[in-house]
Amino acid sequence: MPPAPDDVTSLTALGGNAHHGPAAFTTTHWSVVLAAQDESPAAQQALEKLCRTYWRPIYSFVRRQGIGSEEAEDITQGFFAQLLERGKFSAIRKEKGRLRSFLLGALKYFIADEQRRAMAIKRGKGQRLIPLEELRAGERIDMEPSDPMTAEMIYERRWALTVLERVLGRLKDEYRAAGNAALFDALKELLPDEPGSPSQAEIAARLAMTENAFRQAFYRFRQRYQSLLREEIAHTVATPGDIEDELRHLIAVLEA
Repeated sequence: MPPAPDDVTSLTALGGNAHHGPAAFTTTHWSVVLAAQDESPAAQQALEKLCRTYWRPIYSFVRRQGIGSEEAEDITQGFFAQLLERGKFSAIRKEKGRLRSFLLGALKYFIADEQRRAMAIKRGKGQRLIPLEELRAGERIDMEPSDPMTAEMIYERRWALTVLERVLGRLKDEYRAAGNAALFDALKELLPDEPGSPSQAEIAARLAMTENAFRQAFYRFRQRYQSLLREEIAHTVATPGDIEDELRHLIAVLEA
């Protein structure tokens, strides 16, 4: 199994079993898309934001089909271009589950349809919707066809890692905005919970903080992480009741 990126910790390391109230659902991206009664700008923007956020699992799945990198990029672009076409919202609203499952099912159908037709993929009038050039910075190593993981496993794991990357990115931005970038970097050292990690006492001494003050800072860090994690998951499910089930699924994927 490919290792997680250095800046990503496991869900369980942050107390994924904690219970919180339902995330505010009126403004979540997936719920906006599902609730759209017409081709509203709000629904279109929400769906495009989701596509830009979760393109990596899509690309990973395509590559695991044995498709070369350039063709995989074209297929990924074509898939999202088709998804964002006008007139698609009525079909999308029939999906009452989770964005993760919807995209995987739609992608399988898209690939099969393209293979049957053996024709050029529509690429959104030449526009490059998703910044796939970022893959050239080294993300392809764990996506190569030689990877023993199945395409579905790769998709699921990349999805989970994308969620965690988003959460830690948001948390990092909050700490930096408050002038606490050094504290964020120190607190993050405790997340992997691996042998050899520095103790809270060691980090507190480095930051010239008391152990009690640092312990409280880490507690607040964990609480905020849990809150942001549920907010991020809320953007990908249809109802508040799906959040905990999706969280448990992501934990299982990362622990597999």
